[in-house]
Parts: sequence; C-alpha cells; structure tokens
Amino acid sequence: MALLDVAKKDVDAEFKPNGYNIGINDGAAAGQTVPHLHVHLIPRYTGDRSDPRGGIRWVFPERAKYWP
Repeated sequence: MALLDVAKKDVDAEFKPNGYNIGINDGAAAGQTVPHLHVHLIPRYTGDRSDPRGGIRWVFPERAKYWP
C-alpha cells in the first residue's frame, strides 16, 4: 500500500484527478489471466464517463471483453 500511496501522490501532483479506480485481479476466478501481481491505478475526473458506476472494467468499455 505504501507504493500505491506514492504513485497516487505523484499522479495527484501532475494530473489532479477527482478520484481513482484501484483494482487487483488475483486468481483466475477474479479474472487474472497472467500469474503476476500488478495494481490498476486509474485516475478519474468528474464527467469523464456519463455513468462511472461499474468499476474499473467499464472505464474503457471497448476493453471490457479482452478475451477472444
């Protein structure tokens, strides 16, 4: 969590977002497709989506279904 806080502070200073979506897919049942850890830190801005509900999968709807 400490590294996430550092990353958020850097993004806050440079881009000044209004909020974040933060996500981790851990295990196949959670959608993990490559066995490694990474954290999605997605800066969000008021009005960037007409309906921001639904979590990080739907921030980029065109990428929501990434499997063939």
